[in-house]
Amino acid sequence: MQPLVIDPGQVAEKFRAELRIEIARLPERLKLVGLLVADHGPSRTYAEYTQKGCDDVGVQFDLQAVPRLGVEPAIRAANADPGVHGVLIYYPVFGTEQDGYLRDLVDSNKDIEGLHSFWARCLYENRRFYDAAQKKKSILPCTPLAVLKLLEAAGALDANAKAPLAGRRVCVFNRSEVVGRPLAAMLSNDGAEVVSFDIDGPLLFVPGRAGLAHEVRETTIDRRTALAAADIVITGVPSREFERIRGDEIREDTVCLNFSTRANYDDSAVQKARVFIPRVGPMTVTMALRNTLRLYQNSRL
Repeated sequence: MQPLVIDPGQVAEKFRAELRIEIARLPERLKLVGLLVADHGPSRTYAEYTQKGCDDVGVQFDLQAVPRLGVEPAIRAANADPGVHGVLIYYPVFGTEQDGYLRDLVDSNKDIEGLHSFWARCLYENRRFYDAAQKKKSILPCTPLAVLKLLEAAGALDANAKAPLAGRRVCVFNRSEVVGRPLAAMLSNDGAEVVSFDIDGPLLFVPGRAGLAHEVRETTIDRRTALAAADIVITGVPSREFERIRGDEIREDTVCLNFSTRANYDDSAVQKARVFIPRVGPMTVTMALRNTLRLYQNSRL
């Protein structure tokens, strides 16, 4: 039996159709500023996706190629410009902890990537709204959000349930601060038990009680055991050294998703999975545009 292969571009189009309608109703045109340093291949590709996505839904996109020492003043200028509604930085800029400083330098009200520490606190504390009236929804990071929406398209979660992933067991191979760790937290906040793997070993993310934030625990579970029990397997390992997931490690009803630029699954795993999602790129851009609209709407509430 052939797996269902989901095209993220087709899923993204459904969201963009809704965005076009809502953006067309706004009293002003949304403007997004993108800051790109040097000629980093993946970043350039993401910028091209962003341009196409903006053109598609009617958002003005100002892509600025700047030297890395010019990123900070460019961020400050965009923050101060009332005509700019969103700021997107194509990382890495320095490839060090200084990039974390830049993420927090972006005005949180213009941070469409959801990477500012304010949004991180909302996520890790499971605060779905950030105002007392509970009208302003918190911004979630684009790629993890894209993953959840693709899982929904795959039928792997019940979006109408209070805990959409209740009872689901998930393996995530990536625990970066940008994607893997927030993704594990989001999955667990939605009810899943998540085994998170990276080079420092596994951690277990479990749902909190009564809607509270998830908990993180030490675990000694190994890859084979975790994969054999998983309903959903998510990978984002950019290394050639990563041992690809094989068919004999997963169940036939598994949903498999890869957000790495490298193939993380053996052909045998692709053929055995019930659903395979090979990439998330178009959905990441679409979620960034969705966040742009949400921040604009929140600022008017």
